[in-house]
Amino acid sequence: MRPDLPRPRHGADSALLALYARRAVPRYTSYPTAPHFEKNFPEDIYRSWLAALDPAEPVSLYVHIPFCKQMCWYCGCNMKLIARYQPVRTYVDNLCAEIALVAAQLPARMAVAHLHFGGGTPTAVHPEDLEKIVRTIEALFDFTPGAERAIETDPRTITDEMIARIDALGFTRASLGVQEFDPTVQAAINRIQPAALVQKTTEKLRAAGVKGINYDLIYGLPQQTEVALCKTVEECLAMKPDRVVLFGYAHVPWMAKNQRMIDEAALPGAEERAAQARLSAQALVAGGYQPIGIDHFALPDDSLAKAAREGRLHRNFQGYTDDDARSLIGFGATSIGRTPFGYVQNQSETGAWARAIEAGHLPVSKGLAMSVDDCLRGYVIERIMCDGAVNLEAAAAFFDVEPDWYLPENEQLDILQRDGLITREGARLTLTPAGATLARVVAATFDTYLLRDRARHSVAV
Repeated sequence: MRPDLPRPRHGADSALLALYARRAVPRYTSYPTAPHFEKNFPEDIYRSWLAALDPAEPVSLYVHIPFCKQMCWYCGCNMKLIARYQPVRTYVDNLCAEIALVAAQLPARMAVAHLHFGGGTPTAVHPEDLEKIVRTIEALFDFTPGAERAIETDPRTITDEMIARIDALGFTRASLGVQEFDPTVQAAINRIQPAALVQKTTEKLRAAGVKGINYDLIYGLPQQTEVALCKTVEECLAMKPDRVVLFGYAHVPWMAKNQRMIDEAALPGAEERAAQARLSAQALVAGGYQPIGIDHFALPDDSLAKAAREGRLHRNFQGYTDDDARSLIGFGATSIGRTPFGYVQNQSETGAWARAIEAGHLPVSKGLAMSVDDCLRGYVIERIMCDGAVNLEAAAAFFDVEPDWYLPENEQLDILQRDGLITREGARLTLTPAGATLARVVAATFDTYLLRDRARHSVAV
């Protein structure tokens, strides 16, 4: 943990949790986290990593579409508003060229286990351009039987033509941004979206053969109350999505300029945020959803719930997943990829990204070659975030390091145990119910980069 943060004193659970919840820590969709990737990462290293992949192992693909038709003030994503369509079409052409460049570096025609389109809003492109991207991938990669094809969408702007094309292209899962149904909150975040519209979109997607439906909800929004959020959850339960993701709003106006439109005085405080998270999570569980990690919920027969029960859960830049591929190849501006050797991130500015591709280069901007210590700590952090438990000595044996490697963290672990966030049996660490809510704080104990971190993060709850 950061040494400059106040250490909670032993006391009432609510006060203790509120103090911990104020801590600014990473979301740990990777370790090391993206702020620690090295700038000007050599393209040749990424090429060598791609060439060294095992042809027998399936990979996952992530495609980033940084365009939206409407601006939401809460959004922290890398996105551009569509003023005219020609730049979008040019982006699609460059994206297909990047896919071909990457495929040429691979040791063989690789199999794909998961394909995920994120953004921005992937369905902001024209249906024929979405098809062009998918067909380019199909021409250069194979797909494993039952491979998941997932896409994020905006219920306000998706068209019937796009839904038909999603069906034709074999997408198996769609994620809908719901956020909050309360009209006051919607006005405060510039996202007007009635519940009836979400229900209608859900029904159309299911009728088109998209069986997996995800909803994204957010707590901690301006003007939001516990009553309003729980009512939103109740309305969502009636629509029966297969998964629900309950995010905490990350107010980072120094990174996302559109968030400067939000009145900070209207944001709920730490205790209010914690109450919103707790009560809405309780409502989801009462509605029959299995809690998964810090912010996911799924129906018991969903593949994510099964993976969680069987200890097969993982975490990547899309959140919790049952995808066990060791390599995730990212396409598009600002996309992040992972190989067994390290992380890479593409240029975030679409012009620089496009110029690199046009010159025949992989558009890499940042990256990090992982050390054994990085891999060990990344494994421990992932298990804490996914399983709520980890055996530190077993992890040491797996990575062939000394069994007492975690001794420098012992004092901090003792504090967490004293404050009721974890229990310890020898080298086994297990989160308590209170600690499960604050898994990011516990995970941060093993983050050696955080001690020298100048990056700003969102609060833990």
